[in-house]
Amino acid sequence: MDHRKALSLMLTSRYAEEGIEELASKDLVWGTYHLSIGQEASHIGVCMALEDGDVVVPTHRCHGYNIGRGSSLFRFFSEILGSRHGLCRGIGGSMHMTDMEHGNLGSSAVVGSGIAIAGGVALAMKRQGKPNIAVAVFGDGAASRGTLHEMMNMASIWDLPLLFVLENNHYGMSASASRMISTDSIYKRAAGYSIGSSKVDGNDIMAVYSAVRNAKEYITGSHRPYFIELETYRMCGHSRSDRNIYRTREEEEAWRERDPIARFSERLVREGILSAEDIRKADEEAHMAVRSAMDEALRSKDEVLSAEELSALSSQSISSAAARESGKTHRGTYREAIREAISEIFSTDPSSFLMGEDIGEYGGCFGVTGDLYRRFPGQILETPVSEEAFTDMAVGAAAMGEHPIAELMYGDFSTLASDAMINHASKLRFMSGGQLSCPMILRAPMGGGTGHGAQHTQSLENMFRVPGLIVMAPSDARSAKALLKGAALSSDPVVFIEHKALYGEEGEIGDSDDIIPPGRAIVRGSGSDFLVISYSHAFQTAWKALSEYRNRITFLDLATIHPLDEDAIARAYRRIGKALIVQDTPLPGSVGESVLRVISGLGMKVDARLVSALDMPVPVSKELESSVFPDREAVLKAAFSLGL
Repeated sequence: MDHRKALSLMLTSRYAEEGIEELASKDLVWGTYHLSIGQEASHIGVCMALEDGDVVVPTHRCHGYNIGRGSSLFRFFSEILGSRHGLCRGIGGSMHMTDMEHGNLGSSAVVGSGIAIAGGVALAMKRQGKPNIAVAVFGDGAASRGTLHEMMNMASIWDLPLLFVLENNHYGMSASASRMISTDSIYKRAAGYSIGSSKVDGNDIMAVYSAVRNAKEYITGSHRPYFIELETYRMCGHSRSDRNIYRTREEEEAWRERDPIARFSERLVREGILSAEDIRKADEEAHMAVRSAMDEALRSKDEVLSAEELSALSSQSISSAAARESGKTHRGTYREAIREAISEIFSTDPSSFLMGEDIGEYGGCFGVTGDLYRRFPGQILETPVSEEAFTDMAVGAAAMGEHPIAELMYGDFSTLASDAMINHASKLRFMSGGQLSCPMILRAPMGGGTGHGAQHTQSLENMFRVPGLIVMAPSDARSAKALLKGAALSSDPVVFIEHKALYGEEGEIGDSDDIIPPGRAIVRGSGSDFLVISYSHAFQTAWKALSEYRNRITFLDLATIHPLDEDAIARAYRRIGKALIVQDTPLPGSVGESVLRVISGLGMKVDARLVSALDMPVPVSKELESSVFPDREAVLKAAFSLGL
């Protein structure tokens, strides 16, 4: 270990965080921040033990990791100040400091969520044959999160090059670990997952460095994960507003006696590695470097991104390409169409893979994956029942250039995957200031008509209509294949809604040239008397109910329900002037309401009806279940009320 560099980085980290406090005292920092004063040996020791190509995923207490990995101090402070010159262009702030140039994927402000994202990074490294490791950093508070245990299990059974680093500073915000955790040796839990582990004095940088170096050698040599617990202490509050009322002054003073910088400095002098003068110079240089970077950042603090630049980073990268089709089709079911799409994606893109439960020999809960596990054994990754972990892993793998498809057994379980999709996948490009993208697909079987009851029959697609996510919902076999092929070309994450009641429906399926990009509605028919707007299973309900009137109707299959193809809606409504909207979801906050918003903004008379599912959970019995969703009679009644 380069002792002088280690001391310099620790001092730089300390002065940088004191600088943040100084800026905050002058009201120059907006929002909160989380300092790690007192934990410098843990952060810098870990970073110095890593090599180029290794990737760290820190916690929201991340400043030391940026400094330890070599981030520009000017860009560091510019990020704190919200400047366009920041590491993430002023978007991420204190809690989200991505710096991929220096192997830092960025921190997560959702406690524990970065653990499985790091697992996805490790998976990508393994698939890509890289000799590096991923490092999941988390605190003692996160040790109680289920995602940690899911990820330890998956890292063990998949032999991932993943290092778990627990920074135990004894407090999860204000709650003492002694009260919240059922053991005083958290690292021993790793043994339950057949993972090697050790506990280290996190205030001794040489011990931390040695432990991480040894762990990396173990991981790369044995191809097994490893777990390190670093015992340390933050000599400051949890966050900006923390008044530290939950700790005794005696406890704080005892830990100040173990200040990692003072201890290391004394050791260096005692062992003749550096002189007292060397220490003084290192201190002065670190202080000057921080002060210089702060001053430079302050001079340009008002240079911020424009609203247009922010919009460009937050908008989904919808393809401008037109839908393609060769005209060649064959008969098949909705499930077979999806299987064909996955097969063709796998055949042309070796970075793509499917992960999910029972997708191997069983063929998937609804028989979609079939025999793909035989044809593409390296691209079918069967997971434990760990929706949160494997969806977060898909995010991490996508950030590293892989193209994962995550399959949920039932769309209802998307509530377990919502953190991965809504807090991470959707925001990865935005929060990183454009450094990262997330080209992944989450496949989710949703909807009723199968008698699976209230917890297996929900239509939760509206939950995912958030900035940064694309949501697609095919209505028949042909669109199922073409839309999934289009989703695989997106650089943004896609939630792909497959309706369970459609899996067995037969129809025409296009060949490998059939592709519908995200954001493109599908126009069926050219009638000028009436416009029907729908998607997924509800589209089939309307299509069949109005079969004898089709020559008078233009059907608009939305296909992508977020973001909507508002131009297609506007063009069709302007031409026809009346519309029937049909959906299988309840009315509040629905796609249909968004369609009405588009129509209402056209400056025309609004002549439209919206037919929705009842606003209630779905019962099991066939008769009761069918009463919840729009049927033929409901569609015809609404259509006739519009003058069909």
